[in-house]
Amino acid sequence: MDFSKQWNIFVRSFVTNEGYKNVLLGFKNTAYIALFGFLIGILIGTVIAIIKVSAKRNKVAKVASRIGDIYVGFFRGTPIIVQLLLIYYVFFPLIGVQVDKLAVAIITFGLNSGAYVSEIMRSGIQSVDAGQLEAGRCLGLSYSGAMMRIVIPQAVKNSLPALGNELIALVKDTSVAGFIAVFDLTQAFKLIGSSSYEYMIPYIVLAIFYLVIVLALTLVIKLIERRLRKSERR
Repeated sequence: MDFSKQWNIFVRSFVTNEGYKNVLLGFKNTAYIALFGFLIGILIGTVIAIIKVSAKRNKVAKVASRIGDIYVGFFRGTPIIVQLLLIYYVFFPLIGVQVDKLAVAIITFGLNSGAYVSEIMRSGIQSVDAGQLEAGRCLGLSYSGAMMRIVIPQAVKNSLPALGNELIALVKDTSVAGFIAVFDLTQAFKLIGSSSYEYMIPYIVLAIFYLVIVLALTLVIKLIERRLRKSERR
């Protein structure tokens, strides 16, 4: 196996055949899926977490909590690939709606992330002293107002390491978006390899790309945690 020969083939495909443009496009799509999917997951997960911790307050919240349990059970209990295929090939055709592949991937990863974030946020909310909520109510805030202005910010801070891990997992999971023909980072390097049928170097470089992304996200998360700890001490 001539490593230098394969490297030269990869460089030629990357530069001469404009493979770098495909890599940039794939990276952009991967970033869109991970970022917007995570934001959707944060929104859905926080709502479900609030409903779950409020389930004892009234019957409506209890019913909504049951629905949330079914949602979480489905998205945590089935592979992300199966969810992609079901939503793209079954759900949207069933309701007669055509949706862009990238949008389907964002929605699917958002729904998947929401199931995990809901458990993370629920634990974060429960880690906040119950007296804080009562203190907010004594100051005249409504239950929802106290939750959003007092409890949720502290819950997010307490859950930051777990939320960071969820974002990192989401970035890595985007590599399966190609199952519905989304042109992501993995597909970009696969295309480079297919131009010469030499896949070893493209896949090694692909692994390095993901590793660099994950390390960068880990560093950012640690910096945010350090910043929050400093502000807490002040």
